[in-house]
Amino acid sequence: MKKRQPDKKPASAPGTRDEVLADTTPEEREDKWNLRPHNFGECIGQRDVVDALHIAIQAATERNEPLDHTLFYGPPGLGKTTFARIIANEMGVSFKGTSGPALERGGDLVSILTNLEEGDVLFIDEIHRLPRVVEELLYSAMEDFTVDIIFDKGAHARIYRSRLQPFTLVGATTRAGLLSPPLRQRFGIVRELHFYTEDELIHALKRSGRLLEVEIDSDSARVLAQRSRGTIRIANRLLRRVRDYAQVKAGGKITPDIAESALQLEGIDEIGLTAIDRRLLEIVVNQHLGGPVGIEALAATLQEEVQTLEDMVEPFLLHRGLLARTPKGRVATEDAYRHLGVEKVEGKCRRKGQRELL
Repeated sequence: MKKRQPDKKPASAPGTRDEVLADTTPEEREDKWNLRPHNFGECIGQRDVVDALHIAIQAATERNEPLDHTLFYGPPGLGKTTFARIIANEMGVSFKGTSGPALERGGDLVSILTNLEEGDVLFIDEIHRLPRVVEELLYSAMEDFTVDIIFDKGAHARIYRSRLQPFTLVGATTRAGLLSPPLRQRFGIVRELHFYTEDELIHALKRSGRLLEVEIDSDSARVLAQRSRGTIRIANRLLRRVRDYAQVKAGGKITPDIAESALQLEGIDEIGLTAIDRRLLEIVVNQHLGGPVGIEALAATLQEEVQTLEDMVEPFLLHRGLLARTPKGRVATEDAYRHLGVEKVEGKCRRKGQRELL
């Protein structure tokens, strides 16, 4: 399997940000705007995943073979797409990315597969949302590197088997339980991504600060890390907002007080809960006396989709021990009562310090 150099980028159009950075190298321009790590050496955290992938990639490279098909699962924002790009960079091959909902018909997938070159990495985000007909085409593509193309219908139907170049499929999902067993069993490497620790987030924020050319000390980074929900994507987003606030209000200098003020403006509390997180907890505690309450009822009250709550809101609340799942529904924990400043008295909820009406 030959390693290829990345394709050349087209010349910058006038007025684009590339034109502003015309005197820098392509690598410097990429780093200027992209905070993602590009290789294993730049990765922060997820050491079990990094070590396992490093060994697998080294072994595949020595055998001159593509890497085994790989599946990453876990909450959003933990680096599934980033790891897929790193695999392509470490293998020295091209990266092709798409998502499950974008592949509506079998022909969409066949078009992508037949244009892959040897060793390429095909990344499918939200792979659990692949239509059934598209998923079934993947079975032979993953196992035998072939795909069946059907011409005509009925008695005149003809099947043409197209042979594909060996490639690596990297799938990402926030809901591994929704993957069908036949698809899940075809992945040779299956890794779960975990929430990042506070120290890992501080390290990541300092790295991002250098790339964004903004100075952030350890104390200020800790303020952001404590509110980043264990997710580097959120940490980087908050850093950009704090940078904006510091630029306008404090001459560009980020201090712990400036970071606190900026995050209060964003509606982020001291442990990283957003307005919708607090509303969900308040509904469970105040309207349903701590639960249990079904996710459909919560979605209807919040006017949000069930999948949004399950993928974007619940994982962190469960991780922090503020919410619990039971067979009968969601239940608020004692930590949730304490965080909201509410105490439970004889089946009723009241704010701490509030006198009970007689």
